[in-house]
Amino acid sequence: MTILEDLLMLKFATTSVGLSAIIFAVLIPVLELSSTHLTNPDWPSHTRLHEAWQLLTNAAISALALGCVWTARAPRIGISLALMICVSFLAAWALGPVYGGSMLHSDGTQMAVGGVNVAVILVIALTALLVVSLWKAKVPSIVLKRGV
Repeated sequence: MTILEDLLMLKFATTSVGLSAIIFAVLIPVLELSSTHLTNPDWPSHTRLHEAWQLLTNAAISALALGCVWTARAPRIGISLALMICVSFLAAWALGPVYGGSMLHSDGTQMAVGGVNVAVILVIALTALLVVSLWKAKVPSIVLKRGV
């Protein structure tokens, strides 16, 4: 790869991880700070604690991921951290029938396109961007020299 190609791929990775950070550290917490999620009076207090913990953890991991990519010190680690959040969400969605989870709100509604929840569509698209970023991200030369 040329230096220009490396810079373009870093920009693509930064944009992908930045989009992930906006979604998981800003958008989702704003949406879930509502009566359908975090402040839902029908949810046990212990469930709300886990919801708050998940939101804070995802926001912190997203910030760390963005920092890794933004500074170009560890772009592959940053991309991998962002991917972990996306893949975990998709796994939880796919395994929903096993543990009784659902994308439906407590009132039975959901935002969907063609019967598929908008959040699932968004996270699948984001996962694809992050996979391309990881695949194209340059391995730092120090790693290549050590043979790792």
